[in-house]
Amino acid sequence: MSTPANFNGNKPMIDPKNVAMLLIDHQSSLFQLVEDMPARVLRENVTALAKVASLAKIPVITSASAPQGPNGPMIPEIHKYAPHAKYVARHGELSAWDSADFVAAVKATGKKQLIIAGTLTNVCMAFPAIQAVADGYQVFAVFDASGASSRMAYEITLARLVQAGVVPIDTGGCVAELEATLNRPDVNEWGMATAHIYPKYPLLYEAYLKAQDVVRNNEVLDSEKV
Repeated sequence: MSTPANFNGNKPMIDPKNVAMLLIDHQSSLFQLVEDMPARVLRENVTALAKVASLAKIPVITSASAPQGPNGPMIPEIHKYAPHAKYVARHGELSAWDSADFVAAVKATGKKQLIIAGTLTNVCMAFPAIQAVADGYQVFAVFDASGASSRMAYEITLARLVQAGVVPIDTGGCVAELEATLNRPDVNEWGMATAHIYPKYPLLYEAYLKAQDVVRNNEVLDSEKV
């Protein structure tokens, strides 16, 4: 059984104060190669990550592979909802970690943990994840915010990353670890970000908000009305 790398006996969980997020190659044409989930779901999950990165005030580094060419532009939601994100242009490197500028931007954050998502899973996410672990980082790979070209590619990449010491995680788990508690003043904004992952969540939230209104306004229940 492989052990998460570089945690030195500490629990392999995200520390919101010591993590940066890398969103790599989430590009319109590359999304068309994804077969392990609908492109719409992938896009919503990436949007959720961008939103919570802003809410949690964690650094975001982005990059794209030949965005002026056949891979297409990055989806606009990333920089729309994480306007503080730093974009790093590459010079043809398939792995963002092979770009000296990209690695320098990551090091400049001063964070020791990395949340990595990238399309496609087996290249754009896997390569930098493995390389970052080798360079001493604690790495969390968000599989459902990446996207694989086949179920086989997904399963092989999952096995490879676990073998390398990367911690696999899904978007919902990642968001929950960053949020940590519902006892926070911006809980409503976190709830709306979560709705990108769980489309039915707003229905639950509407019920919650109504219950709060009942208490706040001393509303008389129908069952108590004369």
